[in-house]
Amino acid sequence: MAKQVLADRTGLFPQNRMNSNLLRLLGEGLVLANGDDWQRHRKVVHPAFNMDKLKIMTATMADCAQSMVSGWEAQLQSQGKKGCHQVEIELSGQFEELTADVISHTAFGSSYREGKQVFEALKELQFIAFSTLFNVQIPGFRYLPTEKNRKVWKLDKEVRNTLMQIIKNRLAAKDKAGYGNDLLGLMLEACAPERGGDQLLSMDVIIDECKTFFFAGQETTSHLLSWTMFLLSTHPEWQQRLREEVLRECGGRDQAPTHDMLNKLKLVSLFLLEMLRLYSPVPLIRRRTRSPVELGGITVPEDTILTIPIATMHRDKEVWGEDASEFNPLRFDSSGGATKKGPKHLSALLAFSTGPRACIGQNFAMIEARAVVAAILQRFALTLSPEYVHAPTDVITLRPKYGLPMIVTSFDA
Repeated sequence: MAKQVLADRTGLFPQNRMNSNLLRLLGEGLVLANGDDWQRHRKVVHPAFNMDKLKIMTATMADCAQSMVSGWEAQLQSQGKKGCHQVEIELSGQFEELTADVISHTAFGSSYREGKQVFEALKELQFIAFSTLFNVQIPGFRYLPTEKNRKVWKLDKEVRNTLMQIIKNRLAAKDKAGYGNDLLGLMLEACAPERGGDQLLSMDVIIDECKTFFFAGQETTSHLLSWTMFLLSTHPEWQQRLREEVLRECGGRDQAPTHDMLNKLKLVSLFLLEMLRLYSPVPLIRRRTRSPVELGGITVPEDTILTIPIATMHRDKEVWGEDASEFNPLRFDSSGGATKKGPKHLSALLAFSTGPRACIGQNFAMIEARAVVAAILQRFALTLSPEYVHAPTDVITLRPKYGLPMIVTSFDA
């Protein structure tokens, strides 16, 4: 049934846009657009994530990751204790800043510092949107000056003003070559006055698309990295196997991995797929029925909200086998490892959705994750802090409720 909904190309199952706070958070960009609007957005945005662009972005991802781990080494040195090789670091906050810096640089040609106000405001909007996600939507209620609505209006204004300033800076810096080859440049090109009648996106739509990518490009990847580090620390045998692969394919601590090097990290990729199965950053997908439709032998009425529970389906023993609750990256190995069910399992993995509306940034996210894993394992070993409390929490995305305190130990590679 999930495949029937997600693979549909007829528009029978549009995105659910009934929550106004979710619209404020994500904007009316690629994630929530439907029909012709979605086709137009995808036409503009898709070239920003082709393989040639991703190869160029890889260097930026690696630089940002190297900068983060260099900061960890500085923390170790600042301890001032002779022979001290370990420090406790709260990693989820580190990954929030890292992924924010990566999306800022690669998609918008700015830095985390410039977009910091956007990320902080979007985080507040996220918690408000989640608190109203399952509320009955009363027509007109979003226009009433309640305390929560006034807060939403204020945050939304902050986000739009900051994004408008980033856009104005890009417009002012335009040269003969155009607006730039990143996501923002492509979108500005699509709404340029010189395009005449072929104007694909308005400025308001570009601002909304920026909101979508600031949130989607940072929030989900941040938690993807947090759960990856959690599983690395709780499975030391896999941490060692991945470190050996990273050192073999990418070199030691002073070697920044290239796109080609990261593509050779087969075990890292299998590890990430299994992490996405057990701790998918997006735990559910919601769609709406545009007209009555038959699903699983049941006629579902028009305007019904459908929920696809990814977190539940990813641990279903009928699909994944009796070891569905266990951590086993080799289940995705189709080369004749412990299991030969890899291809079947890949089609059942819904972490990035599937079908025509699958996440456009999934390759971006996977390359970034491999770059960060490589940078960390080249220099450090990870052990879960005794302070850690395991409490995965759904706030639109799946996050560790009390953060991810980790003992980070330096070693000479």
